[in-house]
Amino acid sequence: MAIKTISTILTDKALVKPVLDAASTLALNVDAHIDALCLGVDRSQMGYYYAGANAAILQEAISRAGAEAEEIEEAAKAALALTDTRWGTDTGVAQMADLGRHVAQHARFSDLVVLPKPYGKDAGIELEPVVEAAMFEGRAPLLIVPQADQVAKLPETALLCWNESPESLAAIKASLPLLAQVDRVHIAIIDPPVHGPNRSDPGGMLAAWLARHGVKAEIDVLAKTMPRISDMIRRHAEDTSADLIVMGGYGHSRFREAILGGATRNMLEEAEVPVLLAH
Repeated sequence: MAIKTISTILTDKALVKPVLDAASTLALNVDAHIDALCLGVDRSQMGYYYAGANAAILQEAISRAGAEAEEIEEAAKAALALTDTRWGTDTGVAQMADLGRHVAQHARFSDLVVLPKPYGKDAGIELEPVVEAAMFEGRAPLLIVPQADQVAKLPETALLCWNESPESLAAIKASLPLLAQVDRVHIAIIDPPVHGPNRSDPGGMLAAWLARHGVKAEIDVLAKTMPRISDMIRRHAEDTSADLIVMGGYGHSRFREAILGGATRNMLEEAEVPVLLAH
């Protein structure tokens, strides 16, 4: 499916430029419209009553969030006005406990949602639930961009992480319009099962399917020589000079990944290039 609607949810004025740089670069290339939701988040409480609170305090928190949303929208309009894309903005206010509903409503009719990296220095506490709400409740593929200006260009080399899971297949299908634009595509397969049905040609069926879409891909079968899958992916991305990683999101439960770690969470914490995720 073509990418015709690119959405983003902006909750931090400092992240407006890198996110919209990436979104507008993609939008110009695929002739897509950008929808930006500028969301003021009340981070002071979780939607429950707490001791000492009264209506005036709660109203003040909501008012601050509303003013923040207007500031974010002003910055977004200024950034988008410098591009040649078609775009629109909207504002909203949400408490942390109700964040998912607002994000999902905005994301569900998007072909791709561009969001900032949810972890790292100065990352707001709302960024992680925004990512999860867009993916699981909005049912949208996500492009997670680092907090840096280098993302304002089209990728030249893509690394597809393939483990035959429904999540990885969903991510690769969502990335097809982008893969058609890149120069090189690598399919990374880490420790394929020795007794699996595709043991004699791991990744072969995927490569043939991609070729019918005009995407020529090389298959890289890798032995797991590092404890974490995410470290293997990042190292191979460096070895192949990949500037886009495509992978399935949350093959394990979010709770398990939050507590024990997992490839998705680790990639979102440490990736230095854009990561396209789908579930």
